[in-house]
Amino acid sequence: MAESKLVRGTMMLTGATLFSRLLGLLYIFPFTLMVGQQGNALYSYGYLPYTLLLSLSTLGIPMAVSKFVAKYHAVGDYETGHRLFRSALIVMGITGVISFLLLFLLAPQIAAQVVADDGTGNRPEDATFVIRMVSVALIIIPIMAVIRGYFQGFQSMGPTAISQVVEQIFRVGFILVATFLILQVGNGSLGTAVGFATFGAFIGGLGSFLVLYYFWRKRKAGIHQLVSETKRQGEPLPLGGMYKELIRYALPLSFVGLAIPLYQLIDMFTYSSALETYGFTGQEAESAFGIFARTSHSVILIPVAVATAMSVNIIPAITRSNTSGNRDEMNAYMTKCFYIILFFTVPAMAGLMILSTPAFATLFGMDDYILGGQILQMYAPAAVLFSLFAVTAAMLQGMNKQKQAIMGLVIGLVIKLSLTYILTVLFGVGGAIVATLLGYSTAIVYNVVSIRKATNYEVNQLKRPALKVALITIVMVVAVAIVQAGGQHVFDASTQLGMVSILAFGVVTGGLLYFVLAVRTGLAADVLGDRFTLLRK
Repeated sequence: MAESKLVRGTMMLTGATLFSRLLGLLYIFPFTLMVGQQGNALYSYGYLPYTLLLSLSTLGIPMAVSKFVAKYHAVGDYETGHRLFRSALIVMGITGVISFLLLFLLAPQIAAQVVADDGTGNRPEDATFVIRMVSVALIIIPIMAVIRGYFQGFQSMGPTAISQVVEQIFRVGFILVATFLILQVGNGSLGTAVGFATFGAFIGGLGSFLVLYYFWRKRKAGIHQLVSETKRQGEPLPLGGMYKELIRYALPLSFVGLAIPLYQLIDMFTYSSALETYGFTGQEAESAFGIFARTSHSVILIPVAVATAMSVNIIPAITRSNTSGNRDEMNAYMTKCFYIILFFTVPAMAGLMILSTPAFATLFGMDDYILGGQILQMYAPAAVLFSLFAVTAAMLQGMNKQKQAIMGLVIGLVIKLSLTYILTVLFGVGGAIVATLLGYSTAIVYNVVSIRKATNYEVNQLKRPALKVALITIVMVVAVAIVQAGGQHVFDASTQLGMVSILAFGVVTGGLLYFVLAVRTGLAADVLGDRFTLLRK
């Protein structure tokens, strides 16, 4: 019964997470049509430091709370988990307020570093307003996250799942409505609209908090009853011991989860200034940053979300196999993870590269669509690298090799930090992208080497499926390129409708061809199971 409840709850949480991610990606399309790439750049100036401080203020504590509470509940010690919960609420409340004050007070200095006041781009005071508006969310989000972790410690995923969906609906709804009213109805400024859009993080957090409070009021009596019936051997665990154990769980989760925000933060402080050195005006540099950091990034994350959601579900099985010492089983699970990543992200990367211009024009309009297509084409390989890094880091954590996972992140960040400004000054918009790809590639190589040392995993067994994926993808790319070339003669490529038509025919052709070839060659069965055997015959 308990196992059935856990499986049902995990499926509910996975579905809620995917829905929230998808909604968080899709709203960017209408938002971009209203604010343009300069507005996206301005949004990123506030949201990137907010994301970093949010991660630092929580330090992975919510997930660690879940693990800690579940551990002590398993031995009947409900009182220890509840003491930690009450203490963590206070600690996260304090760190949230400190983070809010830090970001709010440093907003002018951050704005001065990322915005060039040359009269052609965003103004520093607009960036300051945006940063201060989003900083308010830091007061409530850490507390909310601890409550989610506590419920998950009871193997109750419903409150977290529902609160995630409500948070995203409130946030996205507020962003789009506020932006429309300020720009279209009130004829307000871009800075005001984007500032209120970032305030949507607080509105979403408030909606989520109210949902969690409802569940807490509903279950409070039952939880207190369990606490009163707690069974404990020996003296109560002191708070110092609690937090020592909690931090041991939390730090690796926190640092690896910071990868994308840290890479983007480096870009935020270097990209625009480097492009101005290269020869761009302030407005052109900010538009390029908006395309790179927000619009193209959001498209890249779609295949990443699908691939990692499917593959990371196998990570608990890797952990169990490692704990029981069954290396053959663990290696088989790791191979399955890599199969899934390659199967989904490699064709997605290739499709984005070949259809980058019509894809960008379809999703974000005809403004800056040529530059947008170029950046999306260069950035597309990140879809594979983001997925591989996330999965290899999770594998290392499943093997209790947290130090190696953190070291891989640090090595990649050092390369990114060392190369971004230089490559951007030398090569323009693609320089920072190349630095990102090199940083992630190095980190992945380090992770894979660490996995191999720890498990004697044979990387060579991936050659055959990787070659299959590559060959099928090449055939798909050739077909899509032919369809795209024909579409440019049939449809008017100077209009968004024409671009939509070209993209639609290209996606349908590529998707169907890849699926058919994957089934006929047995690749789909290798990756997704025997359900495709009948189709193959």
